[in-house]
Amino acid sequence: MTIDWTAFTPATALAGGALIGLASVLLLIFNGRIAGISGVLGGLLEGSSGIGWRLAFIIGLLAAPLAWQLFVALPPIKIEAGYPTLIAAGLLVGFGTRLGSGCTSGHGVCGLSRLSPRSLVATLVFMAAGFATVYVVRHLLAA
Repeated sequence: MTIDWTAFTPATALAGGALIGLASVLLLIFNGRIAGISGVLGGLLEGSSGIGWRLAFIIGLLAAPLAWQLFVALPPIKIEAGYPTLIAAGLLVGFGTRLGSGCTSGHGVCGLSRLSPRSLVATLVFMAAGFATVYVVRHLLAA
């Protein structure tokens, strides 16, 4: 994956972060639920209660970039990994979110804002694993 840094603008990143925070707060206030994507999707796949709001949440996640693209051109995305790598990565992320009882959005956005020690530890582990993975892939395996 290549990031087009010339298309990066702090204003849109700040606005996106604010919208994520606002959506998380609204979901917690009006639905009493944490906006962890793995939990929302896992509950949807398991047929847990609240299928309507879970489905609306996932559809909103998928529709938001399409709606944004109506107003602003999105930078091109280039994914350099093949399907086997993407599938393995997705399975590892799914396993990790189950093992950690949540994902980066649940722990990092919602848990940290609620001052949860468990979410702090989980977020630190996520970040450390990400840093280690990038180092291994870019510096050890690519050499």
